[in-house]
Amino acid sequence: MFLVLLCRRLSVNSCHPIEPDGEHVHLTADEVQARAAQRLPEISRAAVYNILGELVLLGEVREVAAQGRAKRYDPNAHRPHEHLVCSGCGTVRDVHPTGDPLGCLPEAERFGFTVYEVELTYRGLCPQCHGVLSTGGIPGA
Repeated sequence: MFLVLLCRRLSVNSCHPIEPDGEHVHLTADEVQARAAQRLPEISRAAVYNILGELVLLGEVREVAAQGRAKRYDPNAHRPHEHLVCSGCGTVRDVHPTGDPLGCLPEAERFGFTVYEVELTYRGLCPQCHGVLSTGGIPGA
């Protein structure tokens, strides 16, 4: 999906997706650039950063912050979901919690705002990092 979006922005017609299968694709800009360079060797790192920035502004890609780590980009911008981020290694997963997050914000706490979007990020340790921590190691190391 990233490569297809990059190609559209560059007006290149010969691109095919090269991302891994599945909905848990949250690449850094450098990872997007490395994959794009396989098909578009002339693409610069700056071009990728600029295009990702435009895609975020257009709502085609979501930016995911991972506390002290490189931003990740989520091409799954048109399907409602939240993120689960490992504080140890930075792994990001899409999650689909039940319930209405807007309903969890009482009217008195909205301060007159008309709220139209909620962005939640769950943080914790993935099974691998939790296992490392429980044996005395340092998660994400």
